[in-house]
Amino acid sequence: MTTETFEFQVEARQLLQLMIHSVYSNKDVFLRELVSNASDALDKLRLEKLRDDSLDADVSDLHIRIDVDKEARTLTVRDNGIGMSYDEVGQLIGTIANSGTATFLQELKEAKDAAGAEGLIGQFGVGFYSGFMAADEVTLVSRRAGESQGTRWTSRGEATYTLEKVDDAPQGTSVTLHLKPADPENQLHDYTSPWQIKEIVKRYSDFITWPIRMVPEAGDGDSAPEPETLNSMKALWARSRDEVSDDEYHELYKHISHDWREPLETIRLQAEGTFEYQALLFVPEHAPHDLFTRDFKRGIQLYVKRVFIMDDCEALLPPYLRFVKGVVDAADLSLNVSREILQQDRHIRMMQRRLTKKVLSTVKDFMTKDADRYATFWREFGTVLKEGLVTDSENRDAILALCSFATTHADDEPTTLARYAERMKDGQDDIYYLTGESRQSIENSPHMEAFRDKGIEVLLLTDAVDEVWVDAVGEYEGKRLRSVAKGEIDLDAQGDEKADEEREKQAEDYAGLLGWMREQLGEDIKEVRLSARLTVSPACVVSDAHDLTPALENMYRAMGQEVPRAQRILELNPGHQLVKGLNQAYKEREDRSGLVESAELLHTLAVLAEGGQPKDPARFVKLVADRLERTL
Repeated sequence: MTTETFEFQVEARQLLQLMIHSVYSNKDVFLRELVSNASDALDKLRLEKLRDDSLDADVSDLHIRIDVDKEARTLTVRDNGIGMSYDEVGQLIGTIANSGTATFLQELKEAKDAAGAEGLIGQFGVGFYSGFMAADEVTLVSRRAGESQGTRWTSRGEATYTLEKVDDAPQGTSVTLHLKPADPENQLHDYTSPWQIKEIVKRYSDFITWPIRMVPEAGDGDSAPEPETLNSMKALWARSRDEVSDDEYHELYKHISHDWREPLETIRLQAEGTFEYQALLFVPEHAPHDLFTRDFKRGIQLYVKRVFIMDDCEALLPPYLRFVKGVVDAADLSLNVSREILQQDRHIRMMQRRLTKKVLSTVKDFMTKDADRYATFWREFGTVLKEGLVTDSENRDAILALCSFATTHADDEPTTLARYAERMKDGQDDIYYLTGESRQSIENSPHMEAFRDKGIEVLLLTDAVDEVWVDAVGEYEGKRLRSVAKGEIDLDAQGDEKADEEREKQAEDYAGLLGWMREQLGEDIKEVRLSARLTVSPACVVSDAHDLTPALENMYRAMGQEVPRAQRILELNPGHQLVKGLNQAYKEREDRSGLVESAELLHTLAVLAEGGQPKDPARFVKLVADRLERTL
């Protein structure tokens, strides 16, 4: 037979070198690409046979086979699929070799736009050339189903490639890689090792529809070993629910998540229409220990036509659902030429929106139909879900409806904002909350005293994210979310003349002391005023209505963001004996220098009561010790 030699164009040589050395980040994927091409060839033959029953082709045992020859250092991937004619080999294998445009090469180098390469994905041009990452020479032999003559293509991936017609080629295509010399120092890429071939197939091609077979290494017996099938072919997400047992779902979850426990819930989703995809998601029963660490690997596995593409695809779910594990299998996606990097197109965004809404609706089902499972979910993942109140404005209302919070209404039963609103007292317009490190510290806060006395329910928020989302949300069904530690609070009934007169009298009585203390405390405070929220404690510090809380200031600083430190407001309880005595002493003494330390102590005690730290701990200890000494 005549052998024809073709020369690569200059641009084509550059593009081939780029494919071999730059596009693929993991050398193992060459086998994934070759298996994927073989699977496509089998699909095409099955479809062609259905269309044309007269096609002279054997479809009785469609499969993919991998053969390894350690002595010759060759690896062959063969299929008995549709195959290619002489012209098709020149066209399809030459997709890169003969297209050779400088524009496409430049786009690929810059990795800015893979639109031009999108059409090559799944064709026998791009993935095929990845074989040169592992081989010095590649030989392809192919015969199209229904034809009598085959074609051999050979190249060392350098300047030329050859084409020749052959008579003894079997139906389908075989690709033989003449592997590069072994690297004694790197056994991770020994592609003559059967166990490594099995590992790669299991990782990337386990759910391929067709059996992937390999003859195991010969044992001590005389008979040749039978080929073994390397892939499970069990794409659970592609099978109907009644065909899959819960145990099979659970095993897949454990394989994906590396969790030895069963999932809390399994979520199936199938989208049909112009863009088709299937999803099988799992909500774990327990939060992983590193859920809130920077190194936590989030995302779900992405397949395209059952071919594994990415292990942790972050683009398919928002960060606040990072605990969800699972698989998404799309019929088609805009990938770059290596199948490894997603392009941010409308299909990705559409899938993310649909998957997000499906997970949120599942949590809603927990809340309305299974209180125990909801309680488990909220205990494990409530904190991370609340991050969505800040970052996902589109689904904010849906997320807020799923949230529950500790409350003064009950010691051990959290409440939703809907139930809180139902219990609001007549005349109450706001939903009150207080943030802190623990329930105990919040309940003991002086800011809670008036609310406790009047029986007004307060939400007790103890997660760090609570400091942020309340400001982002702002209100619930027209009712303002209001911190009991910010702004002025007056729980007395409006229009109560007696209460109004009492406040006016107190304001007049304490006016001198308030102004004097403001001068003495200087930059430590913004204002000194009388409090309507204190009934037991002598004083408290509060933030202005629109200022950041100290906890939020510290959070921003921990993230490396410098924010100005807001001055606090000192509130005094006019009914407390300590405050009354201080006011009386202020009025009676001309020399008030001895009262300066009392004012400073009162302010520092208020800071300590809310969990803050003294500005000068050593000075505070000295002042307290001096006062104790005087009482002895």
